[in-house]
Order: sequence, then structure tokens, then C-alpha cells
Amino acid sequence: YWESPWGRGRPGWHMECSVMSTKYLGKSFDIHGGGEDLLFPHHENERAQSICAQGGEFARYWVHNGFVTMEGEKMSKSLGNFLTIRDAIKEYHPELLRLFLLSKHYRSPIDFRRDSVIALQSALIRLYRMIERLERLWGKDRIKQIKEEKEENDSDLSRFLNYLKDDINTAGAIGVLFDKVRALNRSIDRLEKEEDSGTEDMERGLSSIFQMADILGILNEEPKEFFERLHPELASLDMEKIERMIAERADARAKKDFQKADAIRDELRSMGIILEDSPRGTVWRLDV
Repeated sequence: YWESPWGRGRPGWHMECSVMSTKYLGKSFDIHGGGEDLLFPHHENERAQSICAQGGEFARYWVHNGFVTMEGEKMSKSLGNFLTIRDAIKEYHPELLRLFLLSKHYRSPIDFRRDSVIALQSALIRLYRMIERLERLWGKDRIKQIKEEKEENDSDLSRFLNYLKDDINTAGAIGVLFDKVRALNRSIDRLEKEEDSGTEDMERGLSSIFQMADILGILNEEPKEFFERLHPELASLDMEKIERMIAERADARAKKDFQKADAIRDELRSMGIILEDSPRGTVWRLDV
């Protein structure tokens, strides 16, 4: 403490934040964040005293995030609804959590509901399923090469970035990403049906999707790894049996024994396996 005309003085919580900020970030830095409850008086005092002490602007941008509620209630240990990130990623795939959080504007409150998180799971599955389809068509090496390339002249990528420049509008940016995914899936449909052989535009579109996903921090796993992590039951499936049944069904269809083919398909469906037929052959996926 120090002596003053008004009694002994001690540094308050506004002071400690000014000291920590300038120690690690310097006298002036770009972005200062915090919850919306800290806007006044804490951040106003922190800014005022820092400007007086250092001279010049303290932080160039101040961002204040909304609160997180659990099923409509304030999160607190006393209510027994407190959820840590460590606990959350035990129940949900980390990329699903990230997508859920980014689907809301950072200044808006977030009501953490299980059904709301799970509702976004289908969108993430659709994204990985698209990569899986392209790997079957083009091969993993080609997909990896496209991922490493940078597409710069894409209007959708520009729209995506403009949303982020507009007060970090991640919800709008995610909308652009999945518009792009839907368009590319339609192109894949045509390619699988051999109605279209052009792939140059598809490659550029995929490159843009990879860049958008990289900024959002998703699409970081191989499709097989993602689906096994999302649904651990995949690891216990008898892959050889599934492939054998698919081959038997293909043989039955070739012999026009459609009753047997349908019976095999129904048996696989009872195991949670969905078959998808195309001119290029039959593939299977988990019923999710």
C-alpha cells in the first residue's frame, strides 16, 4: 500500500488489468476483449487510467461478448448447470462446439442447449461427407493438393471475408460457407451421374471451402477419423462383413435377383448402414 491524504491506498482491479496488459502487450495494442458486464465501470476506468499513465490510445478496439446461459438459465455452480470446455468436448466433437459458438454473433447471448448443438451436427456431417465423396472421385492425394492451394479470385470467398470484416459476423460467414457446400454437392451429383465432366470450377470451389473452413477452425480431420470420433460405434463395425454384403448385393442386382438385393440392403439398414448407389458403384455410410 501507499500513504495518501485520504488514507492508505492499494491497487484495485482496474489497475491490475492495466498493468498486465501493458506488461505483456505493450503500451498500445489492437484488441481488448471482455464480457459485456465489464464495459462500465471496469473497462472505462482501465482505459482512462492507462491513457493518463502512458499517453496515447490504450487499445484500438474493444469487443464485449454476450453471456452464456444453460437451457435458459444463468450458468452457475450453485444451480448445478456449470459446464467447462473440458467437460463439453467429452460429449461433443470440438469442431461441433466451435461451429455452434461461431453460429452466434460474439456480442449476442448464447443459450447452450443440447438440441441446438446437435442440430448443427448435420451441417458438419454434410461438410465432411462432401470431402468423402470427392476423395472417392478424385483420390486423397488430389484433395490434399487442392487443400494446400490458395484460391484468390472467388467472389464467395470475398463475401465470406467481408462478413468477418463487418464486426466479426461469423454467422453470416458460415452461411456463405454452406451455400458453397450445397453448390459443390450439386456439382458432385452431376459428376457421379456422369452428366458433367468439368472439374476445374469444382476444384476452385473446394479450395475456397478449405480456406473458409481453415479460418473458422473446422474441417481439420480426415473424414474417416471425423466420423469415427463423432460416432465411436464405427470402430466396432465389421468392415469386412459390410463390404462382403455389399458385394453380394451387387451380384444379386446383376442377376436381377432384386428380392435378395433388397433383403441385404434392409439387413444393412438394421445395422445402421445406409447404401448409396451411383453409376460409379455403391458406397455406404452410417445412418446419422
